[in-house]
Amino acid sequence: MKILIIEDDQRVAELIQRGLDEHGFTPTLAYDGISGKKLALNNQYDLIITDIILPKLDGLDLCREIRQIKPDLPIIMLTALGTTDDKVEGFDAGADDYLTKPFEMRELLVRIRALLKRSNGSINNTGFILKYDDLEMNLQTKNVKRNDTEINLTPKEFKLLEYMLQNSERVLSRTEIAEKVWDTHFDTGTNFIDVYINYLRKKVDKDFDKKLIHTRSGMGFILKAE
Repeated sequence: MKILIIEDDQRVAELIQRGLDEHGFTPTLAYDGISGKKLALNNQYDLIITDIILPKLDGLDLCREIRQIKPDLPIIMLTALGTTDDKVEGFDAGADDYLTKPFEMRELLVRIRALLKRSNGSINNTGFILKYDDLEMNLQTKNVKRNDTEINLTPKEFKLLEYMLQNSERVLSRTEIAEKVWDTHFDTGTNFIDVYINYLRKKVDKDFDKKLIHTRSGMGFILKAE
C-alpha cells in the first residue's frame, strides 16, 4: 500500500515514515502543499496523510484540489488544530478522517487501516437508489432529491445522509455515527456530529412541512417521517 505523507515538519514526517515502513506500507514524503499536490495527482497512492498548515498551498485547499481529480482517494488530515470548527472545515474540504497532534502511531495505523478497508471494500452499484418517503439518493450519480427538488450536499453530508437512509427509522447514537461515517471514535468534547446533523436539517427539512431528521434526547438521531 502506497501512502503519501505531506508534512512540513521534517521530524514528524520522518517519524510517520518510519512507523509506516515498519508496518509494511510504502510511504513517500512531501514537505509543502505544491509538491504534495503534484505527487498526489501524478502518481497512484492508496491514501494521503496531510497537515493543514503547509507552505505554498495549505492542506484544506490541497484537499479540495485533490478531491476534484481523485474523489475517492482516502485523505487523513493530521494537525494541531483540534476545535469543532477546525474539524468541520477539514471534513468540508473533503477529508475522510481528522487526527489531532500529538498522536500515537498506533492510532494513526488504526485510522489508516479502517479507511483502506472501506475504500477497497466499496462496491459501485450502477444506478443504485436509496429511498425513504419523498427523499431519494442515487449512489452512482451522487444526486439527492426530495420531492423532485435537487439537494446539494458536501461529501461528508452525503455520507451521513446515506448512512441514515440505510438505517431509516432506527435511532443512531453519536458513537455509531462517528464509527460508521467517520471511521473514528466519538470525542465527547466536540459536537461536530451535531453540526453536520444541523447542516442536513437545513438542506433536507427546512423547505418542507414534513420533517425527516429528528433528535432523540439522550440517545441520538433518527430518519423518520413525522
